[in-house]
Amino acid sequence: MPASIRRLNLHNFRNYHAASLEADAPTIALVGPNGAGKTNLIEAISFLAPGRGLRRAALNEVAFSEGDGSWAVAAEIEGALGLATLGTGIERPADDDAAIQRRCRIDREPAPSAAAFADHLRVVWLVPAMDTLFAGAPSERRRFLDRLALAVDAEHTSRVNALERSLRSRNRLLEDARTDSHWLDAVEHETAELAVAVAGLRVETVRRLDGVLAKRKDSPFPPVEIAIDGWLETLVPQNPAGEIEERYRTVLRDNRGRDAAAGRTLDGPHLTDLKVVYAAKSIPAAEASTGEQKALLIGLVLAHARLLREMTGAAPVLLLDEVLAHLDPARRTALYGELTELGAQAWMTGADPAVFREVQSPAEIVEVRSGTLVRQQL
Repeated sequence: MPASIRRLNLHNFRNYHAASLEADAPTIALVGPNGAGKTNLIEAISFLAPGRGLRRAALNEVAFSEGDGSWAVAAEIEGALGLATLGTGIERPADDDAAIQRRCRIDREPAPSAAAFADHLRVVWLVPAMDTLFAGAPSERRRFLDRLALAVDAEHTSRVNALERSLRSRNRLLEDARTDSHWLDAVEHETAELAVAVAGLRVETVRRLDGVLAKRKDSPFPPVEIAIDGWLETLVPQNPAGEIEERYRTVLRDNRGRDAAAGRTLDGPHLTDLKVVYAAKSIPAAEASTGEQKALLIGLVLAHARLLREMTGAAPVLLLDEVLAHLDPARRTALYGELTELGAQAWMTGADPAVFREVQSPAEIVEVRSGTLVRQQL
């Protein structure tokens, strides 16, 4: 059963003062000129998943520029647990110094965090900013890997954030030569526990995803082979977590002097990389052509969506921003076919309505006009 958004409501989000849209089709095509708000709309949907949305924006950055600083996104969805209403946003800040807190609700009742949304809805996206994934910095691929893992386990981000805080605490302690070693021992104990938990889910995610990728040999979007480049992750499959934690604690303890001189921790899963190989040519994905890299990335995202369907029994909602503009007609048709077979609701953006004519499943065109939404006939 696919998950789907049946109705979406935006209030003071980006360039939308107030907007509402009913979604009755498997494919929702958002068309309009650049700057009209197409990406803003799918960004709003991405806030119905754990994390910071597809632009990784700060909470106050997405508020309507002429509003009071508050914003809200709500959706009536049909998900893994049936019909539900999900909502999130921030309230008007009491003053300039007040902490901004994101609030989440499920069926109008408070939820502890956006991680609870994952029980109802999983969301996967592909945006132009990801086009540099294979040739970019390791931090980009690590963030992408964590987004894949987050869709598998909605608590992953909280563990990654906790690991980053623990590492910052260790770095601050190392700055002071007078720091009691017992404080460092305590912080490194916590750091090692979090590091192994983060590494473990990354390894599990890659293992599962690699299995799905292996079944995609005949896809028009060429399959990739993926692996984690990190010594700690290589230990996970064959060693108890406690032993790996103790080994990492030893590494941290032995390298305090080196890390103090560098001003940062130089070893650990916060430096892990994701290795991606273009299987058909046996070359790193970074060495493939621009068009090949785009096709490889689409194949990877589609495989991830299939993995979530296998795990949860429901296909995720797909957010595909300006994907069709980079595909030839044959691959556009192939993408529509894969989406139909996957059974996922897809929200797609594009400047030209003509590129959506090959859609094989029922589709709905929505014209975006500077923060307003007008439904059209395909």
